[in-house]
Amino acid sequence: MKQPHNMHDMMAQMRAATSKLMNQGAGSATEAIQQALSAAGLMPAPAATPSPGSSTAQPQMRDINPPPAGASDKPAVDEAPAQAATPAQAAQAFAQDFMSRLGKQPFEMPSFQAPGFGSATPAAPLPEGAQFIDGQFSNHAGTRSYKLYIPSSYHGQAMPLLVMLHGCTQNPDDFAAGTQMNAVAEEQQCFVVYPAQTQGANSSRCWNWFNAIDQQRGQGEPSIIAGIAQQIIEQYPVNEREVFIAGLSAGGAMAVIVGTLYPELFAAVGVHSGLPFASAQDLPSALSAMKGGAMPKAGRQAPAGGVPIIVFHGDRDNTVNLRNGDEVFAQGVRSQDGSGQASAASVDGSVPNGYRYTRTTQRQADGSPLGEYWVIHGAGHAWSGGSDAGSYTDGKGPDASREMMRFFSTVS
Repeated sequence: MKQPHNMHDMMAQMRAATSKLMNQGAGSATEAIQQALSAAGLMPAPAATPSPGSSTAQPQMRDINPPPAGASDKPAVDEAPAQAATPAQAAQAFAQDFMSRLGKQPFEMPSFQAPGFGSATPAAPLPEGAQFIDGQFSNHAGTRSYKLYIPSSYHGQAMPLLVMLHGCTQNPDDFAAGTQMNAVAEEQQCFVVYPAQTQGANSSRCWNWFNAIDQQRGQGEPSIIAGIAQQIIEQYPVNEREVFIAGLSAGGAMAVIVGTLYPELFAAVGVHSGLPFASAQDLPSALSAMKGGAMPKAGRQAPAGGVPIIVFHGDRDNTVNLRNGDEVFAQGVRSQDGSGQASAASVDGSVPNGYRYTRTTQRQADGSPLGEYWVIHGAGHAWSGGSDAGSYTDGKGPDASREMMRFFSTVS
């Protein structure tokens, strides 16, 4: 195999190995990737398979959008800042996961049970008169189930609708418990629907934001998620000027995609620890975007005519680099501000006994909101202000759920 001269060449060889998988089988593709990495000096040459009972440690496979790094006996938020991964380390981490998938080995994400930082507990009982019901939607792209929260204050009147997209390894019950968005819906009189990703579509239940087919209007998962929203609109008296979408991590990246592709359906987008529109086209580019910050390829920029956006991102997020939050916000503002007359303002604040944050706002010349960007200083890859009744939350940050709902109320 030709020795790669740089990271670009190496990634090209890895993509070629993927094609080889389709034509010749996983084993030869895996060998090709190992050879490419070894030749680049980024990974040792393949070793013999250890015998049963061997004490040789095996590398842990990582998901393309995994839970926060550093799950241990104490919360990740209390740990020292991790050193930035070198290109070689990033390539090796990717190769380990990529070869696991190529080899079709069983892949399960370990649960994250750090005390006080996302440990799962049973869901709280519903308020009297509220409902949290199951539903399902199917179209040419597939079938997804969902759960719809109907607040106790609903008596047939028109109300807003919020679509909430969970992160990897999560499900609607877990995401609702962690974000406490149902409690906010009780206060604000809002429907909330939680689409559920399947393990058949992604082994770790991540929304497939990095697949080209899932970045197109009328195709893939965006069409299913938009279809779920439309189904709720048809079944309930939703105020169609107040339909919003939000998500965490992989769900945040998918919320950007769906909101971008269906601006006539969604009035605003909320993104927590996500990535920009069209920031990856496959697994190699997904890893690059997550670790180094995404810059969408030419021809795949977010189209003009976007919708207002609110973004939350921790500046110690070791799973999705903060530069992604920067670009999500900048991209969202660019898609709306054709005049170039937007004004920006920033304020610093802090949560009592919690994190400091910087909140940046962008407005049109007439004062209408383009977006808000909350950088949470010291926070990692977790829903800010969430409850430890659900996974991947951090109660030391500002309440992202209430701030998102407040922002949504200003744009309708």
